[in-house]
Amino acid sequence: MQYYDALETRSPEEREAALMAALSQQIAHAKRNAPGFARILAGIDPAQVGSRAALARLPVTRKSDLAELQKVMPPLGGLNATPREKLAKIFVSPGPIYDAEGYGEDWWRTARGLHAGGFRAGDLVVNTFAYHFTPAGSMLESGALALGCTVVPSGVGQTEMQAEAIHGLGVNAFIGTPSFLKLIVDKADELKLDISCLKKAMVGAEYLPPALRQAMRARGVQVMQLYATADLGHIAYETANADGRVNDGMVLDEGVLLEIVRPGTGDPVHPGEVGEVVITTFNRDYPLVRFATGDLSAVMREPSPCGRTNARIRGWMGRADQSTKVRAMFVTPKQVAEVLRRHPEVRKARLVVEGEVGQDRMTLKCEADEHPAGLAEALVATIREVTKLRGEVELVAPGSLPNDGKVIEDLRKYG
Repeated sequence: MQYYDALETRSPEEREAALMAALSQQIAHAKRNAPGFARILAGIDPAQVGSRAALARLPVTRKSDLAELQKVMPPLGGLNATPREKLAKIFVSPGPIYDAEGYGEDWWRTARGLHAGGFRAGDLVVNTFAYHFTPAGSMLESGALALGCTVVPSGVGQTEMQAEAIHGLGVNAFIGTPSFLKLIVDKADELKLDISCLKKAMVGAEYLPPALRQAMRARGVQVMQLYATADLGHIAYETANADGRVNDGMVLDEGVLLEIVRPGTGDPVHPGEVGEVVITTFNRDYPLVRFATGDLSAVMREPSPCGRTNARIRGWMGRADQSTKVRAMFVTPKQVAEVLRRHPEVRKARLVVEGEVGQDRMTLKCEADEHPAGLAEALVATIREVTKLRGEVELVAPGSLPNDGKVIEDLRKYG
């Protein structure tokens, strides 16, 4: 079967109607059962949140907020609608940040992405993601099991033993990071182990070099990627055509509602513009509403050639948190957004930091359709008021700033 289920080929109109119908119900559920969201969404009438425009008016909760929220209301910041004692697992990521897993098949929704990568019932899968503290191992194992695969829970490290297991068991599928896949394949070559049984790999958590994908394909291994986070689970996945050619970008998972917002704000950007990935999930245990991942991406204008009709994103394009220190003081995307809020004639801006260490220079490059008299001077004053630092202003032509999601660009040389 080419598709995981019929949801993948719904008309965009049918999908959007279903998402909007579920949205107000999920917000009501979060307010009623998750004390953290009862506070964050205080004064919000869930029945009135049935459109993207209404959703965009709700507060954003950022991944960078989690550690502080969880200190105030342990262990999960009150964002869990299912009480801690009724959850299946609690994971610990650096920070520390705690993440939840509930009961139920394919709780993280990774089966859809694995299916698109060619994983099927009967496959023997080596899962090299970590199984202790962090959720990646559990996340991908649950999806593989839901598909009917048999999983070898190998975890990280021990490349020699990994290569021997693939050879000895006849493993035909790999899950893990692309760099670890290469290490295992190189170790197998070094040990003169035949691992030609390996035919498919689902990778994530780091950049996949095109040369590595090509090298694996030359060995008969089809490498695909999925995008997931420890809090949200599966977000998007690569797809391939019948000839095995991997399509550009990633198709959104059917269980999430995506927004792309200007970094430092909750304001949606124009279609195709790079911004921060913000997700609302329909998970009943952990109902994250407008959760900002800190990752940059952009929506692609055309649907995937594979026939799936959900939106495509361009994959991971960097981090949205571009905070930097200028003359011993932090400057953040949120501050740049505040400058723009006070000057609505500026539609896009980029703060460029240059100079030698200790002699920093800030220039706010601004796109504006019109340049009323005194605009630059007013912006200089606002920059000083908002950041407590002196900054210059350069008015540039509309469309001249790069579409890369950067709000702050640090061009200083260190060392």
